[in-house]
Amino acid sequence: MPFIPQPLESHIGWRAADVAEPSAWTLRLDAQDHEELASALAYSKSVSTDLLDIGKESFPLDGLAEKLSDVERELIDGRGFVRISALDTQRYSDDDLTMLYWGIGMHLGDPWPQNKHGHLMGDVTDQGKAITDPTARGNELGLIALDYHTDGSDLVGLMCLRKARAGGLSCVANVVAIHNELVRTRPDLAAILYEPLPWDFRGEQPPGKPGFYMRQVFTAHEGRLFVRFIPQYIKASQRHADAPRLSARAIEALDTVSAMANDPSFNVYMDFAPGDMQFINNYHVLHGRTAYEDDAACGQKRHLKRLWLATRYLKDRPVYFQNGAMGHWGRNKTVSHIAPVAR
Repeated sequence: MPFIPQPLESHIGWRAADVAEPSAWTLRLDAQDHEELASALAYSKSVSTDLLDIGKESFPLDGLAEKLSDVERELIDGRGFVRISALDTQRYSDDDLTMLYWGIGMHLGDPWPQNKHGHLMGDVTDQGKAITDPTARGNELGLIALDYHTDGSDLVGLMCLRKARAGGLSCVANVVAIHNELVRTRPDLAAILYEPLPWDFRGEQPPGKPGFYMRQVFTAHEGRLFVRFIPQYIKASQRHADAPRLSARAIEALDTVSAMANDPSFNVYMDFAPGDMQFINNYHVLHGRTAYEDDAACGQKRHLKRLWLATRYLKDRPVYFQNGAMGHWGRNKTVSHIAPVAR
């Protein structure tokens, strides 16, 4: 009997009209929050100036911790994205802003390695990589737009150190609503995305292993929807002669999800000011950005810091969505250090 996908988690199937008001998804830090953060920063620096030494217990918060607990619940059982506005960029150095962001992140989850270097804190800025480079990852590409995708963890966080001269808006789309609409209108395409597809390792596979791995886009587990969607990496797998060939229907399914994410009824755009943070549930929300222009000579080079996190709120997930599934990435735990341009 053919597999027939079913709608999942319809209670969080928001559309653009439901999230049109930014105040609905923005947590604005108040004076008490800022004082708690200043105290937590001082305490954490008395423990260590190395981010990797600082856990949740080394970054103590009170009232803000309760707000972050609500954020974590909203990320998993609600809207799936939030903007926190904003750290005080006039009060702190870039290193202190990064420590503050790390400390907030530790209240939302445990750090997750982002690449073969074991980066637990990453940089999203123009690193001189070209889109044609088969090893390039999205955080290394500058200026160009990035289409809707997920990252490789439960949650992804971004914190803005510098804005671009122009452009670089963040965009998010509700992949739960997209999945359920696809199940309703094109169940044949939805079913294909429940089948394992080849993914390009981007040159970061374990030594001696193939340059691709197999994983489905959609997974149903204990009534929840889990999504991993990076169509560029799936299509790039075809550069490996030993990777299974993608069918025309599989490509149609990938392109249909991308087109639906770009439909204004499924997405919302937001700007980042320096000090703003964004956190996203990778299983429920796709994210991307618009193209942008830098002017490094004037201190306007887009630079975000990135966290991948394993939420403690979600108690169960498929094995290949667990922190450490890419085991060779976690053998070294490091922090990316790319110096921002001067303010």
